[in-house]
Amino acid sequence: MALRLSLLLFVSVLTAEASVRLTLPPHIYAVPGGEMNVFFANTVLVGAGNKVSFECECPIGEVKSDRWTLVAKDAHVGRHSFQLTVKDGERVETAKTTLVVSPRRAGADASIELLVMGDSLTHATHYPNELARLLTQPGNPKWQMIGTHRPRSAREGVRHEGYGGWSWVRFRTKFEPKRPYPGKTNSSPFVYPDAKGKPQVDVARFFEEHCQGKVPDFITIMLGINDCFSATPDAPDGRIDLMFREAELLLKDIRRAAPEAKIGICLTTPGNSRDAAFVANYKHRYSRWGWRQIQHRLVEKQIEHFKDRTEENLFLIPTQLNLDVVDGYPANNGVHPNQVGYAQIGATIYSWLKAHLDGAIWER
Repeated sequence: MALRLSLLLFVSVLTAEASVRLTLPPHIYAVPGGEMNVFFANTVLVGAGNKVSFECECPIGEVKSDRWTLVAKDAHVGRHSFQLTVKDGERVETAKTTLVVSPRRAGADASIELLVMGDSLTHATHYPNELARLLTQPGNPKWQMIGTHRPRSAREGVRHEGYGGWSWVRFRTKFEPKRPYPGKTNSSPFVYPDAKGKPQVDVARFFEEHCQGKVPDFITIMLGINDCFSATPDAPDGRIDLMFREAELLLKDIRRAAPEAKIGICLTTPGNSRDAAFVANYKHRYSRWGWRQIQHRLVEKQIEHFKDRTEENLFLIPTQLNLDVVDGYPANNGVHPNQVGYAQIGATIYSWLKAHLDGAIWER
């Protein structure tokens, strides 16, 4: 029997122009023993002062005041229906997804190479560290992260390609011939000079020269904030579509060099729930509500753009759902989580990875 509970949330924003827009990705993921959440505020964009109610239907888990939450058990392994309904007066929106709970020992006998890419959220190295911690627990494959960037905060075995301020286009075009390695933000690790000195993307050369010739089995990419942060909040589609054009060019190069790798596109995370955090970072140039409008539209379009491309080994990672925009952020930072929030991002990526380490889960 499905768990069906309702709750009332007050969602306060700065404009009354937006209608209710509810968004869920095709899949959400969990692993026995770990906590997974769907924070309701991260699923919907609504107008000013709206009194919205949520109704959640799922055969497992628990509904709390601000979220659906689950610490999965081994008996929960399999796929489960998940439906969320939001009501705002006469307006009703419903979205469905599938919850995938993967076995605790998924991939235990495997050996994998993992490439983690991203912007400043990756550069901070907290969520790659959490991913490494989870992968080191019993029941996981032998793993190795490949890449050129190993900040001082990195745990044993952690390396990545994450740089503050970076976007899709920077990974494809940024080039400095004098000091490109290692971990230098002035040059893309994927760009090399050709015979005439002209910069060209060569991902295969990156694998050969800087990853001991190892090609990743899994690639995660967390980009989008820097591509779209300064877009016009109520009309961000042009900037988002430009990002997709750049993303497709880079993804084509990556797939050519690693045709069998499963590539996870991290859905762009929402910002801090506090207006004061954005004032602290950006004065009054960029607001919390402005980024919220852009981020929600970006997630809508990311899902639309990537959701049916599994034959290309492209998948979506629902990193925007399992992030507490209150307790997962410090009081003074608009888009960079604290240790709690970064750990939630790491847990989401880990749960996605486990689902793809156990192919049988998709048949259950």
